[in-house]
Amino acid sequence: AYNDSKALTEAQRSSLLAQMQRDDCMGYATDSLSAAFISRSMLSRERTSLNAIAYASTAKLIRKALERGVNITEAYVDTVGDAERYKIRLSADFPGIAFTVCPKADALFPIVSAASIAAKVTRDEETKNLPLPAGLPISREFGSGYPADPYTKKWLESSVDPVFGFPSIVRFSWATCTPLLAAANAVEVAWEVDAEEGDAGQSKISFGAKKAIQPPRHSFFRARKLQRVREGICSPDVEAQDCAVY
Repeated sequence: AYNDSKALTEAQRSSLLAQMQRDDCMGYATDSLSAAFISRSMLSRERTSLNAIAYASTAKLIRKALERGVNITEAYVDTVGDAERYKIRLSADFPGIAFTVCPKADALFPIVSAASIAAKVTRDEETKNLPLPAGLPISREFGSGYPADPYTKKWLESSVDPVFGFPSIVRFSWATCTPLLAAANAVEVAWEVDAEEGDAGQSKISFGAKKAIQPPRHSFFRARKLQRVREGICSPDVEAQDCAVY
């Protein structure tokens, strides 16, 4: 009965997840990653690719299962990026586990289908109950959150701010956002392609001012190795812990 979650209806997914929860021989865990966490990871100056984020989440789930005493001998993983490289890294981090890593694993192996159902139902439930930023007139009619959903597209178009972009519940590193920001005549920002992803739509946003081009210094200063000195202002880095789906 288990199949790729995308090929099932919402009612079918909920019914199958309920069966999994009643079965003492089955168990599952999810790791939820908020849009704010993913955006901050992918768009920071020390950026982390979506592949790396996905790998860290996969490793975290395996590690938690091992810590709880689960005897894992085999693991089936739906690949993100290069399957062979993914498998080699997992095997190095978790020796003793036989990994099968391939594209479309959720359509090939029932156990991965079951995992995709758990992730999809959890994700949909959390999407429905997303906390909206206080003080902003934002509608909850954002649909499924997928770009093909007309409700989602309409909501995105109506939620663009020309300066701040989208509310924090939207992943700014999502390629879907780029044309919508342009259509809204939003303030221009500098885009830098993420080479690892190989996706021209995946980029880094910088809200900092462009560095001014300084004229060459006079030979008098260069010969004496004199440097400009000015008082700097530093601010501590602030990190936020986001609640964790998938």
